[in-house]
Amino acid sequence: MAESPTPGDAPVSLNEARGWLRLGATIDDAVVAGLVRAATNICEAFIGQWLVIRAVEELLPLKNGVVQPGARPVVAIDGVTLLLPGGEEVALGDGDYRTTVGRDGTARVTLDDPRGAARVRVAYRAGIAEGANGIPEAIRQGIVRMTQHLHEARDGAGAAPPAAIAALWQPWRRLTLGGGQ
Repeated sequence: MAESPTPGDAPVSLNEARGWLRLGATIDDAVVAGLVRAATNICEAFIGQWLVIRAVEELLPLKNGVVQPGARPVVAIDGVTLLLPGGEEVALGDGDYRTTVGRDGTARVTLDDPRGAARVRVAYRAGIAEGANGIPEAIRQGIVRMTQHLHEARDGAGAAPPAAIAALWQPWRRLTLGGGQ
């Protein structure tokens, strides 16, 4: 999956997490913030989707004039650049490629004339919601509970996360079989 250089906003605030953990104001803020980030990363990996919309650029191999960005759900393709064999880069206009986004948020970009390029750079945005308030409450509750689990396990307790977390996230889980390319 693609990695965004800038993570999205946290879908759970520090105050929410601190309240759930029954911690006083500003106690362990750095630790709790890190646990919220870790829980968010675990959630995104489990459901196969980014939560808060963020931008990414991805270098992709071009196969038969088609590329498929790795992050989901794709909300917009912002630009496509051909990386030609001689090192030249050619930015394509909107009319030089077609974008199809499936119901599962997977995008497919088809180039009309790849000009011999074997790779392209695709700039796009992906995520379920614009901000934390647009994230479904079940996902947010799972992140809070995962934060609690990570907080309790930070001293080496190796218990598995509660099954309730997976149950909260399961309706949003998107799996693919094979490479999809």
